[in-house]
Amino acid sequence: MAQFFTLHAEQPQARLIKQAAQIMREGGLVAFPTDSAYALGGHTGDSPLLTRIRRIRAVDERHHFTLLCRDLSEIATYARVDNSQYRLLKATTPGPYTFILEGTKELPRRVLHPKRKSIGLRIPDHPVVSALLEELGEPLLSSTLLLPGDEFPLTDPDEIRDRLEKEVDLVIEAGPCRGEATTVIDLTSGIPVLVREGRGSLAPFGL
Repeated sequence: MAQFFTLHAEQPQARLIKQAAQIMREGGLVAFPTDSAYALGGHTGDSPLLTRIRRIRAVDERHHFTLLCRDLSEIATYARVDNSQYRLLKATTPGPYTFILEGTKELPRRVLHPKRKSIGLRIPDHPVVSALLEELGEPLLSSTLLLPGDEFPLTDPDEIRDRLEKEVDLVIEAGPCRGEATTVIDLTSGIPVLVREGRGSLAPFGL
């Protein structure tokens, strides 16, 4: 049975953030709001966690997971970023974008795309996620909470609890959450390639 935390959207309670982070450290799977849509997430590199997310999402090993990072320096630790890519990242983060980049050796191979060795990375603009990342001191592995057969990601924490109460360990509620997924931009080829149009504007990429 999933736990259910209600956090203040702008000033999340430190006590609950610490509890949520500990659940993640212990391998727990958490549903939480972001600046785009709800996501599923937990400790990076946890193999059973990856299996659980893939089962819930009904995706295979070719599905790109996303690392939620605190800042650009953290992204540079886990992905290869050249000067032009860095300028684009700096101009559009934090915000509702996910960038596909080549992963570094700091990442477990199991979280990378099996053929391309790439990973999705983003810096979310949401106080709850920012507080979680600060408490953890490392990136969060995540995936948009879009269930099989649904057209849009889930946004209602009560519905998430009803549908996933036996699949996740914690649901975090923090006020209204947008139901629009991030815009996904592939930067692995050196020029921006649109993978999915979402909440983030395409203008910064000339697309």
